[in-house]
Amino acid sequence: MTAPPRSTVEVFRRGGLRRLASGGRSWRAIAVALALIVPMTLFGSIILMTPSPSVLLGGRNAEDCAEAATGTDVSATAQTDIPRDYLELYKKFGRQIGVQWNVLAAIGKRETDHGRSSLPGVSSGTNYAGAAGPMQFLVSTWGGKTRIKIGPDVNGYASDGDGDGYGDIYDPADAILGAARMLKRNGAPDDLKRAIFVYNRATWYVDQVLEIARRYAANGQIQLPPEADPACDSSYVASAPDDVVRTILEYALAQRGKPYRWGGTGPDAFDCSGIIYMAYRNAGLSIPRTTFGQWPFGVRVQPGSEQPGDLVFFNAGPGTSKDHPGHVGMVVSPGKMIEARCTLCGPIKVTTYGDRPNIVGFTRPLENEDVVEQLKRALT
Repeated sequence: MTAPPRSTVEVFRRGGLRRLASGGRSWRAIAVALALIVPMTLFGSIILMTPSPSVLLGGRNAEDCAEAATGTDVSATAQTDIPRDYLELYKKFGRQIGVQWNVLAAIGKRETDHGRSSLPGVSSGTNYAGAAGPMQFLVSTWGGKTRIKIGPDVNGYASDGDGDGYGDIYDPADAILGAARMLKRNGAPDDLKRAIFVYNRATWYVDQVLEIARRYAANGQIQLPPEADPACDSSYVASAPDDVVRTILEYALAQRGKPYRWGGTGPDAFDCSGIIYMAYRNAGLSIPRTTFGQWPFGVRVQPGSEQPGDLVFFNAGPGTSKDHPGHVGMVVSPGKMIEARCTLCGPIKVTTYGDRPNIVGFTRPLENEDVVEQLKRALT
């Protein structure tokens, strides 16, 4: 039998239609067979495939998801009430960070009428409580100063939304990006009541923000962003480069909404490396179980060259360092990963990684020699 190339995955990525010299079988067909059969041959037991999320669930359909993904789910009220430049910023940073744009906009409305208020602290100085800017950050929460050079030593939500290198509490782009990050940090997009309550600790404030957010949405509802909603077909699986990656992504994405549990490998809960270990195992491939083992296992990938199925590592968690990362996610598309982050971080979901300051690097387990050998042995 003709031996496959050293990097089997490269053959898959060229379309999977090249045929083996022996038997005329296609690599794509073999990949499909491996995804279904190898779990039995390599591990001695059947690993049940978890179905991918349905496009229809809980009344949400593909059109709703498409509107949420493009930010076109804007009501007439929102179009009339929100200044155009602010609306674009709410939609832009809502998508970038993975929170509901209309919740961001509702906070902007409730705090300063989208920057139009003439009260103290909106365009200069602070109000009686020490808050400033269109999103009314406490200066201490922003980082101690109203204008801060953005760098690794910034301790707060100061953000650079306009790309000038500084976090200016009075700049709408910087302030809205900072607000999106604060909501995400405290539970959004899943636990909105908690996230909004942390923003301003009053239940009446939470109720008012949610009511405004509903009025700003075209369908009158507050829904998860499509990348965080198992009911939405985010096209991650459909755009996978080959059947092996597709099988890995299907399993991982089907775990959205399940809780984080340290040491968890399913089926009810996972930790960060556990979901990746089981997703690869679902495709019949054995990789290390822990983050510390997965980091040196894959072939290093230059930032910007990562592909679906690759792993992204972070300097986070006890006992970790730049050369010993303690957190890992799986790339599902450029800038997006699925991760099981922590007990208090909400359920497993698709998140952005480009805004994380502590990325250590990317690896490609599918090009590890052991993985290539596993595929070769399964074909003989």
